[in-house]
Amino acid sequence: MSGWSLARLRVRPRTIAIHAVAWGVGFLWLLPFLGVLMTSIRPVGEILHGWWVVDPFNPTAKNFVTTWTDPETPMWRGIRNSFIVAIPSTAIPIFIASFAAYGFARFRFPIRDYLFLTIVLFMAVPQQMVAVPIFLRMIQLGLWDNWLGVILLHSSWAIPWILLFMRNFFQTLPAEVEEAARVDGASDLRIFLKIVLPMALPALAAVAVLQFMWVWNDFFFATVLLFSPDKMVATQLVPLLSEAGPYQRDQAVLAAASMSVMIVPVAIFALLQRYYIRGMIGWTIKG
Repeated sequence: MSGWSLARLRVRPRTIAIHAVAWGVGFLWLLPFLGVLMTSIRPVGEILHGWWVVDPFNPTAKNFVTTWTDPETPMWRGIRNSFIVAIPSTAIPIFIASFAAYGFARFRFPIRDYLFLTIVLFMAVPQQMVAVPIFLRMIQLGLWDNWLGVILLHSSWAIPWILLFMRNFFQTLPAEVEEAARVDGASDLRIFLKIVLPMALPALAAVAVLQFMWVWNDFFFATVLLFSPDKMVATQLVPLLSEAGPYQRDQAVLAAASMSVMIVPVAIFALLQRYYIRGMIGWTIKG
């Protein structure tokens, strides 16, 4: 008993240190969010000396009302456009890459590994390197300033990393279940849809969260391909809404717009957090 107590005493300082570091890092990550939140709910005059100064403190929803009712670039329209782009840009690459990933994980064919490596290498291509060719090609195809062009671009850009992620996950699934179904006469397509996909729901949820957040927060590709104010996504409207004059910006309105854009991915992550964590660690542990 005494030995066990001494062991606990030896472990406890280390545990306390780990928790202290974790809480410290968490607070540092949370600090900018608190700053944006405090700025978004206060008049500009109260934050001139810093958002951390709480005397006086008169919270107001005026900044949010301004962002959502702006006559030229209302935030509600940007949020709607972001959903129009983000939902298909999440579903399409997951659908395509999941089929391909299962094929790479379970079937053998010539140059399989070389083909897989070639596809995955596209992940290393910087966005800035292909911006001009993509811009010119979208104009040629009539897809510039068109939501379809942005959707196709995000979908094709996501396929390599989703393929890598799902292929690794499929390799951890027990092949015996699939073999038993195949013996019973099930086709490969039926096995994939009825057996493999239900087992892969945590991984699919993790991919969906990551891809949706990536598309939702995208500013670069949206700026390259979308020009009309009625088609701009939420991230494009944030800097436009903050313009208080030719040489100044309303920081409170900018913070309120940022919070409006931030709320959607945070809510989705909170709803799918359990599946996201399971999917992220699932393929790191075999079996």
